[in-house]
Amino acid sequence: MGARIIDGKGFAAGVRGRVAEAVASLKSRHGITPGLAVVLVGEDPASQVYVRNKGVQTREAGMVSYEHKLPVETLQDELLALIDRLNTDPNVHGILVQLPLPDHMDAAAVINAIDPKKDVDGFHVINVGLLGTGQKAMVPCTPLGCLMLLRDLHGDLTGLNAVVVGRSNIVEKPMAQLLLNASCTVTVAHSRTKDIEELCRSADILVAAVGRPRMIHGDWIKPGATVIDVGINRIEEDGRARLVGDVDFDSAVQVAGAITPVPGGVGPMTIACLLANTLTACCRVHGLPEPEELTA
Repeated sequence: MGARIIDGKGFAAGVRGRVAEAVASLKSRHGITPGLAVVLVGEDPASQVYVRNKGVQTREAGMVSYEHKLPVETLQDELLALIDRLNTDPNVHGILVQLPLPDHMDAAAVINAIDPKKDVDGFHVINVGLLGTGQKAMVPCTPLGCLMLLRDLHGDLTGLNAVVVGRSNIVEKPMAQLLLNASCTVTVAHSRTKDIEELCRSADILVAAVGRPRMIHGDWIKPGATVIDVGINRIEEDGRARLVGDVDFDSAVQVAGAITPVPGGVGPMTIACLLANTLTACCRVHGLPEPEELTA
């Protein structure tokens, strides 16, 4: 029997629906409409598509979308001035600066210029510190989406062994912290980890986010384990381009208990959680109850 295929696309649609309902309630009861500002510097094609999709889904959820598209030669001080204006704009509850930024900009300085309460990407050093100490924070979207999928599948995660493969600040480190906060026993593996295959085989929950196509094979996976594949890799195969994950799906699906596909697994959850974070940020700044099950 093969693994259960986790329908991230369908789950994300449900999250967006719940966000839209909560936004409609905010409007009718309090006269408040959450606003999300997205800043894009340059003309990276993938970023342009991503920003466009964010704008569409923001408006579909009933929120206001503010899009700021700046030329690649924009000076860092000009970008910081824009962020400062958005920080003080009461109609903007969430700010996202699309990465990567041009080489002449310091991404850390730009991210840390965002008001932490409006940092819906969850990358600001203050939010990182709050999450790391178990306090209320804005949580990075992709790890939050993974946690939602795991909660939906398992309910209580207490006591489960979790292995996170990768150690980036954007996905893997916050993912590990979220799992630790959920009372899992967590190990972070990376390129220098010894006996990584055996370590992966110990996991009840295996999260792969290394950016290496099909790195993790079925014989790395504990029978019945839940596999969350965050990787999105474009490869050429049989004369055409296709997207594959960091997990070799065909072999893993024969061993795992549940697995996210690529595409259609974790990817759709990222924008859904961005909308959820914007809603959460809006509720917090107005002192209103946060929506249930839409944050960590």
